[in-house]
Amino acid sequence: MKSLFIAGNWKSNKTITEAMEWLRNFQFPISNFQLKNTSIILCVPFTLLQIFKEQIKESGLPIALGAQDVSPFPEGAYTGEVSARQIQEFADWVIIGHSERRKYFGETDTLLKEKVLHAKEMGLKTIYCVPDETTIVPAGVDVVAYEPVWAIGTGKTDTPQHASHVTSVIKQKSSVATVIYGGSVTPDNVAAFIAQPFIDGVLAGGASLDPQTFFKLIVVASSPS
Repeated sequence: MKSLFIAGNWKSNKTITEAMEWLRNFQFPISNFQLKNTSIILCVPFTLLQIFKEQIKESGLPIALGAQDVSPFPEGAYTGEVSARQIQEFADWVIIGHSERRKYFGETDTLLKEKVLHAKEMGLKTIYCVPDETTIVPAGVDVVAYEPVWAIGTGKTDTPQHASHVTSVIKQKSSVATVIYGGSVTPDNVAAFIAQPFIDGVLAGGASLDPQTFFKLIVVASSPS
């Protein structure tokens, strides 16, 4: 059985109160489920990183914590930015280059390369999102997430077979060993993607916002077909 990488991305959702409720409903089932060869990373807003770090440690939850973005600059006079040095106090991972960052904030490949550089300097592991197999992946990336733009939050997905082809090309071009699929992933379709030979996991957005749905997705993905 191959190792799986399952990441949840909460995007700009949930207050501290809502996050604590999510944790209470997720803690029991995940703590009593035997994970085999499966890494779970939850990427939450900056405002929730500290409380999640505390709760993960206190409860012994089998998940790692990730941020959703990082500054392309070092620590300093960059108002509104959160540096890699600040993030690494709370999280082990960071998402870089999500399609929504590219679309709404005009992030370019050059800018994203700087983000990867600063993240790696501070020891953060990176999930680098690309819309297709032609996008250049910077050196040092740990995980690549293939997420076709038209599948983000639309309920539409790529076919598992085509997604597997794209991930295989990404692996060949980038030499990154772990490539996952993102784009309207649900408990109902995750098995079809995981079954593909070149897909090593998934990046779930909406499905990660509900604790029961996210747990079900983990169970389906990590259970042998």
